[in-house]
Amino acid sequence: MTAVQPHPAEPSPTRDALEVGTTATTVARGRSRVPWRFLAGRAGFYLFTLWAAITINFFLPRMMKGDAVDQYLSRNRNVSPEAADALRSLLGLDTDKSLLQQYVDYWGLLLRGDLGVSLLHGLRPVTEVISQALPWTVGLVGFATVVSFAIGTIGGAVVGWRRGSRLDGLIPLTTFLSTIPYFWLGLLAIALFSVTLGWFPIGKAYGVGMTPEWSAEFVGQVIHHGTLPAATIVLASLGGWMLGMRNMMLTVLDEDYVMVAQAKGMPNRRVLWRYAARNAVLPQIQSFALSIGFIVGGTIVMEMVFSYPGVGKLLLDATNAKDYALMQGVFLVITLSVLVANVLADVAYAFLDPRTRQTEA
Repeated sequence: MTAVQPHPAEPSPTRDALEVGTTATTVARGRSRVPWRFLAGRAGFYLFTLWAAITINFFLPRMMKGDAVDQYLSRNRNVSPEAADALRSLLGLDTDKSLLQQYVDYWGLLLRGDLGVSLLHGLRPVTEVISQALPWTVGLVGFATVVSFAIGTIGGAVVGWRRGSRLDGLIPLTTFLSTIPYFWLGLLAIALFSVTLGWFPIGKAYGVGMTPEWSAEFVGQVIHHGTLPAATIVLASLGGWMLGMRNMMLTVLDEDYVMVAQAKGMPNRRVLWRYAARNAVLPQIQSFALSIGFIVGGTIVMEMVFSYPGVGKLLLDATNAKDYALMQGVFLVITLSVLVANVLADVAYAFLDPRTRQTEA
């Protein structure tokens, strides 16, 4: 007796089961939908974090003893009491308002883009002071961090792929360099390459007598002065990136999908970069985002050792002088940079890992 074959147009029970109420169907249908709930949750989290950071930024400096005028008077004994009172009135330090009212007024000024004036820099607007120091830090520390991350991640992937080879010797070497205190590494670099060999200048961002301008001579001076501190930053941070990537590669190489890709006869280069390294780099993304965010804060030790005009040294000077407005402005810029970097990390993580997009949907 011949079995009756189902008509091709008729839905089969198996296909109906897959089309209705299964996890595979849910994922397939969810791929095209925008994960609004996830986006709203992340936006709420970052907004709350921003509010908390700004609130701490307001109250923390005011918990310190003294104020900017007291520090200014300790350095300038010839200031009259009337001038000191005028300075306090200008900076809002003589107000009879409560901290809560000052906090509300601070938010009002902040929403208008008014960060106040800096007593340490001759009553110049805080936005102007930060805008002049920020490019130096981002240009030097940002470039060095990106280079260190790229070299460490690529090098760690290759070392992990060729585990057991002579390349494993790079891990203890770079890790040893990372354990050296940065100020000591910077002083050694200055003593060897600046004092002994004379290849690079001792410090500063450009030569004495140079005027900042977009000219070949000035750009050459900036590159020449920034090479040594950038190289020391790369050497000091290279070990962490390489070790982290190498360890993740060792974990990923034991996964089934890597073995299946190799069993199918795929080229080793494709298996390395398209399968193993792409998944091993995911934990590095969040760390890199935090590093990018804290670039704005600068490396205070580096800027002190090399006398480099950046945001880190600016923050240190503002803290010592109790310049509230400048401290708050620098902290605000650092907070915003960290939050933006984390948002970009979330986007990059979802782009590199399709499972994240499916789960969020």
